[in-house]
Amino acid sequence: MAEAFDPQKMIERFRERAASVRRRPLPPVAGEERQHFLAQAQDDFQDFAMLGDAAVAIEDGVLTLRIDLRTPDKPK
Repeated sequence: MAEAFDPQKMIERFRERAASVRRRPLPPVAGEERQHFLAQAQDDFQDFAMLGDAAVAIEDGVLTLRIDLRTPDKPK
């Protein structure tokens, strides 16, 4: 029997993925390949971290992720 979808567990998985990207070892590459790897790791971290910080809700069967992109120094 399948478990019911738990949006909070999904958010926690994204937090774990973001942390995993930060721990990802740098492969033995140099030059342009190294820069590409580092840029991809930064993009992966940003994407996973943003989803990991999302406020999540299921309303009328619709999964809603709310991500506040305002800078911390601006009032909410």
